[in-house]
Amino acid sequence: MKLFNKFFNDESGAVTVDWVVLTAAIVGLGIAVMSAVGTSTADLGDRISSEIDAMDVITY
Repeated sequence: MKLFNKFFNDESGAVTVDWVVLTAAIVGLGIAVMSAVGTSTADLGDRISSEIDAMDVITY
């Protein structure tokens, strides 16, 4: 019974669980932001590239 009480009152793994949950939340937020912004950024890059190609630039 003493061993069970010691195991039940031990909280050393609780901090690890907190860090794992926080890290998963940060990674999930990063993926969500990249999926929301990534397409618009790629489209903007394509439009800029098209405008630069359409310019009549003299090369030396």
